[in-house]
Amino acid sequence: MRIITLLLIVLLVWLQYPLWLGRGGWLKVWELNRQVEAQQQINQQTEARNALLDAEVRDLKQGTAAIEERARSELGMIKNNEIFFRILDGAANQTTEELAVASAVAAVPDKRP
Repeated sequence: MRIITLLLIVLLVWLQYPLWLGRGGWLKVWELNRQVEAQQQINQQTEARNALLDAEVRDLKQGTAAIEERARSELGMIKNNEIFFRILDGAANQTTEELAVASAVAAVPDKRP
């Protein structure tokens, strides 16, 4: 009777091994499910990014407002009959005369050898 019990236990362990640790076992299935969830999250982020890029492409194809906005912000372009004001951080406390002298000094080329 002991031999039969021992044989049945060995048979049970032998049958359970592939279920838990084998190629298609529970541990492998759990790991694959975790990878699928991570990939789905990456896909959602990519889809959101693609939607933003698609909207930007459509806007660039259909209207000139997006092109104008990009030219102004990235290239610093201005329209005809517009006046561009540039405010320098350190220039707020200087007088107009000091600014004129500073710009005149900066415009003179250095002729030292």
